[in-house]
Amino acid sequence: MITGAPSEARWAAAGPRRTLPANILDRIVRTACPDGRVVESTPLAGGLRNSNFILRLGRVRSPVVLRIYEHDPALCPKELDLMRMVRNSVPVPEIIHAEPRGFEDVPPFALMQFIEGISLRELVRSGDAEAIAEAAYSAGEILARIGRHDCPKPGWISSGPAVTAPLVEGANPAQRFIELCLDSPNLAERVPAKTRDRIREFVFSRSKELSRIGEERRLVHGDFYRGNLLVRRVSCRWSVVGVLDWEFAVSGSPLADLGNFLRFERASHPLAEPHFSSGYAHAGGSLPGDWRRRARLTDLLALCEGLTREQLPQDVAAELVELMLATVEDRDPAFR
Repeated sequence: MITGAPSEARWAAAGPRRTLPANILDRIVRTACPDGRVVESTPLAGGLRNSNFILRLGRVRSPVVLRIYEHDPALCPKELDLMRMVRNSVPVPEIIHAEPRGFEDVPPFALMQFIEGISLRELVRSGDAEAIAEAAYSAGEILARIGRHDCPKPGWISSGPAVTAPLVEGANPAQRFIELCLDSPNLAERVPAKTRDRIREFVFSRSKELSRIGEERRLVHGDFYRGNLLVRRVSCRWSVVGVLDWEFAVSGSPLADLGNFLRFERASHPLAEPHFSSGYAHAGGSLPGDWRRRARLTDLLALCEGLTREQLPQDVAAELVELMLATVEDRDPAFR
């Protein structure tokens, strides 16, 4: 049994990847506010790939968020274009200014509205069952709105936003994607051979389901979990007021986001359910028969992909392996 809170907190860095001197911060701010001056900079914890800061500016009452795209410059225009596309139906931060090419030694960055609230992950830690139920219902409604966006074909999304290449060329891309991940040297170092064989057998047995999943072409957030959802009380109810981090978005099956959100949900001790799925259905989301099992199957793609990454903390790798085994064995993950 894996010890420690199964709260995906270990999947995030404790602080930003870089620090910035005051003169650079001022120059960044002046791209949007010519007279702007940073009087306080606070790093935001969370995220393995980018740096985020809350900036308080002189003469400006509301703080702003500076997001620096450390991992891949192409993710800056992709994320910004997606937020512009969904903003009429999904709560996302307002984009104040962006420099998709960055400048000098600063990678691409964006200045965004600061949204008041706490993460749904923090709310869950509070243990307030009524508040968690309300926020989970709201998260379901928001996810249904995301899934209303049709794409021309399944596959990876780039700036535009536009769908580019399929997940994998050839028939049954979902199954092929998992198989390619299982062949990855990084995954092989983290997952015992017997476990990899069990996953291959399981995937082969679910080939037809994976084929249908691979044909879907809805907008998928790709990282729809508690840490990326900001919540606060609105009209006496806890509601989602911000959906963050769109860099993993793809065109595919909404079941991927359902599976991601419920990744740590246990049937023996439910927190978000049945409130999350009720909100999703109420807002028009489609829940096929046996949807929970299918969502876990779809989430297997993300779990396998995570184990192929170059840099992955050992405890996170162990957590991913346990989640995969729980899916294969159709049981709750063994966390305590």
